[in-house]
Parts: sequence; C-alpha cells; structure tokens
Amino acid sequence: MDAVYQATKGASGWLVLLFATVFAVLLLAPDAGLAQQQDTSSELIERPEGGAVPGGTLGTEATSEMWRALRQGTQGTSGQRDPLAGILIQSEGDNWRAIRHGPVSVYGVWAMLGVIGLLALFFLLRGRVRLDHGWSGRSIIRFTTIERMGHWLLAVSFILLALTGLNLLYGRYILPPVIGAEAFALITYWGKLAHNYVAFAFMAGLLMVFVMWVGQNLPNRHDFVWLLKGGGMFWRGSHPPARKFNAGQKILFWLIILGGVSISLSGIALMFPFEFAFFAKTFQFLNIFGLDLPETLTPMQEMQYNQLWHAIMALFLTAVVIGHIYLGTIGMEGAFDAMGTGKVDLNWAREHHGLWVEEEEAKAAARVPSESEGGGRPAATEPAE
Repeated sequence: MDAVYQATKGASGWLVLLFATVFAVLLLAPDAGLAQQQDTSSELIERPEGGAVPGGTLGTEATSEMWRALRQGTQGTSGQRDPLAGILIQSEGDNWRAIRHGPVSVYGVWAMLGVIGLLALFFLLRGRVRLDHGWSGRSIIRFTTIERMGHWLLAVSFILLALTGLNLLYGRYILPPVIGAEAFALITYWGKLAHNYVAFAFMAGLLMVFVMWVGQNLPNRHDFVWLLKGGGMFWRGSHPPARKFNAGQKILFWLIILGGVSISLSGIALMFPFEFAFFAKTFQFLNIFGLDLPETLTPMQEMQYNQLWHAIMALFLTAVVIGHIYLGTIGMEGAFDAMGTGKVDLNWAREHHGLWVEEEEAKAAARVPSESEGGGRPAATEPAE
C-alpha cells in the first residue's frame, strides 16, 4: 500500500505540474503575442527603413510625397531640377484648364450676350438709323470690286472661324443633347479641319484690307468731332462730317487689324506646336516697363498661353464683329449697299461721309471739267439702278 501511495503521489504531482504548465501557456500566450507585436513596432520606430520615419508615418512613401514628385519632376545628376523630367502631372495644366473653362468661357459668353443686349436696347430706343433727306435716286461708287473682295474674304472666313471656334469651346455643352454625340463628334472633327485651313484665307483677307485701307484709316481732326457727337447715331440730323471712313470705322479697322494679327500668330503657334516662343519674347519686352513677368517658359507653357490668348482674342473680336454686322445691316438704312453692290445712295453718302463725297466730286470735276461746267452731274455719281 505504501508503495502504491508513493506511486500515486508521484503521478499526481506530474499531473498537477502538467495542468499548471498548460494553464500558464493559455493564460499568457495573448500577452506574449502582444509583446511581440509591440517589440516589432518598436523596431520599426527605432530602425526606419524604406523611407519610414519616427512616429510611424510613411515619410517619402506618403501619397502626398508621391504626387509632389509627379508634379515637380526629378533632379538630375547636377542637382538642378529639370523643368520637364519626370513630370507626369503638370500643375500649370490644371491652371490652364481652370482658366479656359472658367473665366474665359464665362466672360466670353457674357461679352457676346452683353453686346447683343445693348444692340437690342439701342434698336428699341433709337430704331433704325434712317436717311434724314430720303433717297436721292442717284448713287456713288463707295467701294471697288477688289475692295469688296478683300472685305468679304475677311468677313466670311472670320464667320466660319468664329462658328467652328465657338463649337470647340462651348459645343460639348450644347450640341450633344440636341443632335447626339456621334453627330457632334463628326461636326467637331470636320469643323476643326476647316478651322485650320480657313485660317489662311482669313490672313489673306486681313492683309488685303490692311494694304487697301490703312492710309484712309489714320486719325485726323474730324475724328475728334465725330466722337464728341457720337457719330450722329443718337439724334436725327446730327451726322458730323467724315471722310471715307469715320472715327468709329477707324476704331473698328484697327481693332480688326491688330486683333487679327495677334490671333493669327497665336493660331500659327497652335497649328505648329512647340515651334515658337512668342510669349517669352513678349514678356521680356513688357518687363522693360517695370512688369515682373516670367521670361523663361517651357514649350508646354508657351502652348497653354497661346491657347488662352487665342480664345480670349477670338471672343473679343466676335463681340466686336457682332456690333459691326448690326450696323451694316438692320441698324442703318442703306449701309449694306456699300459692300453689297459697291454703290450707295448719294444722300446717304453726304449724310454719313460728306467730306468724302466732296473729295470725290472734286476729283470727278477735275477729270471732266467740261461736263462739270455745263451743269452735268459729276462722273462719280450716276442714276440709281
């Protein structure tokens, strides 16, 4: 019995020891795992690897750092940052897009609608500017065939450029719901091609008009009087004297010429990308007057400036031409004949361009002195058809 008791006592001791060990493992295992995790975390903090920094943050592995590198590019071996190397996202492109679809588009619409609204208000208040003395039945040659060819070449090409350009800027917001996406894509594709080729016709017309009329569009003392009287547009019988082109037409002429040259240069830069540096040179010139404009631009920045300027000038000239079309058609009686047939009624010419009529009659009288002395009509005028 004593031997059995001793054997049982030893076995129970081993069982107690076994159960105590299992209990300790089960009880302390979670704490041991936590301690191991904490130890691993402490190692990460104490020994940064792969761009990690103290505090458990990602450091150069952070998303913000990644996007900053994509926007700012990489550094070369010399330590100088290449303005184009490694740039996958150009921040200036975001600015360009925001300006193009923001202020340029919004203010452009307001400018065109504003001009149309003012013209409508003027028409309601003043009505059509009619002849004070009625039709005379005689006409005088206002513009020759070559002059009208230059004008219509410039006018028709500009209208086509304006329509296709407005489609590029606003068409996606208006046309697809009306004509469908496929039709809009087709119109836009062919419109873009037409825009590029018609641009050369516009430049040719611009050159013709400049060569033919620049001498007659220089300012003189009569222009100041014409401006003070508002061109006689607001009251009947108050037309101030003017030569072949009055002050208003001269302002329009120089707006078209200077704006047309500017829009042509920016258009050429867009048709032949990365070949010109118009804005860098322009900024260098303007800085002479104390401005602080960037003089070093990347080719991509040049393209962005060209595109914005092209759109701004196009919208501006479109607003100006809307006013010109109004006055040349429904706004003024007899005005369209000048570019329609080239001949205008003699009373119309005397009311709006009296000094020019006197010059033409003097030239005609000098060419045919006998007819003038005999009381016949000057050769510059003829019966209306």
